[in-house]
Amino acid sequence: MTKEVIKPGKFVSLTYTISDSEGRLLEQNDIPVNYVHGGETELIGGMDRAVAGKRAGERVEMEIPMEDGFGPHDPGLTFTDDLENVPPQFRHLGAEVQMQNESGEAKVFYVTHIENGKLTVDGNHPLAGKRLHVSVQILEVRDATTADMAPPGGSCRLN
Repeated sequence: MTKEVIKPGKFVSLTYTISDSEGRLLEQNDIPVNYVHGGETELIGGMDRAVAGKRAGERVEMEIPMEDGFGPHDPGLTFTDDLENVPPQFRHLGAEVQMQNESGEAKVFYVTHIENGKLTVDGNHPLAGKRLHVSVQILEVRDATTADMAPPGGSCRLN
């Protein structure tokens, strides 16, 4: 195991869990998240600052207030309509509904509630409005290669 510390230009591999303030597990990522420390990748709630100076094998525990995580829950992003007005393919919990505003900007909403002939969709991130506890396990720290610094096909941002 390397004794290199996390600092700008280092490749970092980690796993994490996110729990709410009551200790309920909200998200667990056992597939390593990889990033180059100090690069363009932003980690939730200042996690990159919290792991700076740490080594592979170390665990970091941190509390993230809602303002630094996914922000407050915005009631303006929650809409309820009669179930009969909703196409059948969206009439189940968790369904993704793409909506567009007057400016043509698209946003994904999720069906969060169905009751008494009404269906509710919510465009907030599922962790919005929550104080989070994050537990990070650092798996690897090493010099970043040119390949590590290439823009990823996807994103390794924690969200």
